[in-house]
Amino acid sequence: MGISDIMRLDVTSVWLVLSMVVVAAGVFYLYSLILRHLAKTTVRNKVVLITDSLSTLGNECAKLFHTGGARLILCGNNWEKLETVAERLMSESDPTLTFPPKLVELDFSNMESVPELISEILECYGSLDVLIFNSSMKVKAPVQSLSLQMDRIVMDVNYFGPVTLVKGVLPSLISRRTGHILLVNSIQGKLTVPFRATYAASKHAVQAFFECLRAEVQDYGITVSTVNHTFIKTPSTNSKDEDTATHFKPKSLGVNPEEMATELLKTLGSKKKEILMAHSIIPKAALYVRSLFPNLFFAIMAAGVRNTAAVEMSDD
Repeated sequence: MGISDIMRLDVTSVWLVLSMVVVAAGVFYLYSLILRHLAKTTVRNKVVLITDSLSTLGNECAKLFHTGGARLILCGNNWEKLETVAERLMSESDPTLTFPPKLVELDFSNMESVPELISEILECYGSLDVLIFNSSMKVKAPVQSLSLQMDRIVMDVNYFGPVTLVKGVLPSLISRRTGHILLVNSIQGKLTVPFRATYAASKHAVQAFFECLRAEVQDYGITVSTVNHTFIKTPSTNSKDEDTATHFKPKSLGVNPEEMATELLKTLGSKKKEILMAHSIIPKAALYVRSLFPNLFFAIMAAGVRNTAAVEMSDD
């Protein structure tokens, strides 16, 4: 075999590999389109409640589900802003294929008003099919500098609020023997990070509650899914203040809100019980280290505190 024959074989092999790559990419693209279409059909005509619809993720979920033909109940702590979101959704969609969203002014930091609003929520469409718990209040401070009052507020928003709401609507879901409850929770529902004791405690508590609830309502045909994510990118994100699994996670590894909303839609179709949203191997590795080598995990966290203190002293 001469050199020219070898060169022809090499060129043929390269073209064969390139063709296979193009075909694989085309198949993957078509598969993604099919999954996206099937996911949208899962919410068509379904009554979907979204808490904190005014957040970046809440907005993206509202946009995606509204386009998919869901009958939305949008909750938030500001009526004027809710109206703005609803008006934008209706102006950007085909009114013959979508439903005007219902609005409920819901503020988990004011727990006294929540029980009364449960009746209002159920009266919107007479039933609920999907509940997306998206509310979250972040706080970062050393334990000794955070007041008990702030602890209670964080627990109200992140734990007691969702628990009160789900308990209020649960009889309706059980009587209909259907429903999907989806908790959007931080990865700190599974990991603890220094200077976020109150936040992590609230996220651990709500994670445990919904995991117990999953087992209790399964025989009623009700699905409970939990999505644990690293920080969600926002236009005004400052990486120093975001919810990360480590002190040194770069901002570029955050989850896009559009990607997160799509994942939630897919979860409603697949009925997957637990999802971890992270673009880095670090959070996933941290979960394994925490479970298998707890002393090593504690040592790493303590070292992070010492490094933070050293940096602050050097800045002073």
